[in-house]
Amino acid sequence: MKKLYKISIISIFLILISSCNSNSDLADGYGNFEAIETIISAESNGKLLQFNIEEGQTLAKDVIIGYIDTIQLSLKKDQLTASKNVISSKSRGVLSQINVLRSQLKTAKISKKRIENLIAENAGTQKQLDDINGKIDMLNQQIISVETQNAPIVNEIKSIDVQLQQIQDQIKKSILKNPVNGTVLVKYAEPNEITAFGKPLYKIADLSNMQLRVYVSETQLAGIKIGQEVTLKIDAGENMKNFDGIITWIASEAEFTPKIIQTKEERVNLVYAVKIDVKNDGSLKIGMPAEMWIENEL
Repeated sequence: MKKLYKISIISIFLILISSCNSNSDLADGYGNFEAIETIISAESNGKLLQFNIEEGQTLAKDVIIGYIDTIQLSLKKDQLTASKNVISSKSRGVLSQINVLRSQLKTAKISKKRIENLIAENAGTQKQLDDINGKIDMLNQQIISVETQNAPIVNEIKSIDVQLQQIQDQIKKSILKNPVNGTVLVKYAEPNEITAFGKPLYKIADLSNMQLRVYVSETQLAGIKIGQEVTLKIDAGENMKNFDGIITWIASEAEFTPKIIQTKEERVNLVYAVKIDVKNDGSLKIGMPAEMWIENEL
């Protein structure tokens, strides 16, 4: 009887150990790796004369990868420049007239001062003063008239300057520069194709830093916080490869478990999304599954 009692106790103890081991073998979260993906689109219209990228290629920020045909833009720029020169010559003629009138006005004012001095010494007449005042008024009216004629010319030159700036901006945007550091994921266009404003050219992502999105239950929220270090594991043959990660975001609202996660029964459970940043050594890929392990403090 005692022997049977001992066997029962040993059996219960083994079951408890087995249960504890099985629980410790479960990760605290499961998910897939993500990266910030950017779709680069054309900013001008025309033929894609050069486009030097390939899928999987690593590109540095601001490196020139090609350009769009700018012949029509250059011709338009030349046409506007010629028009500006013609209009500017008209404006210079008007300004020359204004300068002549202002010079005459200056001389008339000197004469007026001289006549006023003569009148003070009883050597001049009121008629001389009236005549010079009339001339000064006439010159002022002529200056105003000529300046009024020049105003539309000046406005037209300003309008052409704005158009030239727009053309120059379009020419600048026809030179394709990669805006971010990263790896080309997808190439949407080829050289000699006709592209248009907003048409996607390629998709790029910085794979040097990845994010693991996992989902945790409400009961797990108390054990995690932003800035907390966790361990990530991926399959590596028969073993698991570990990475150090840092929790950078925790969802403020619950959601239903995504269909790609867990079993059909567990999909109806409410969970919270968590993002974990991890440095990529080259072995992590977008969409790769991984596990999150939280070290419990004893």
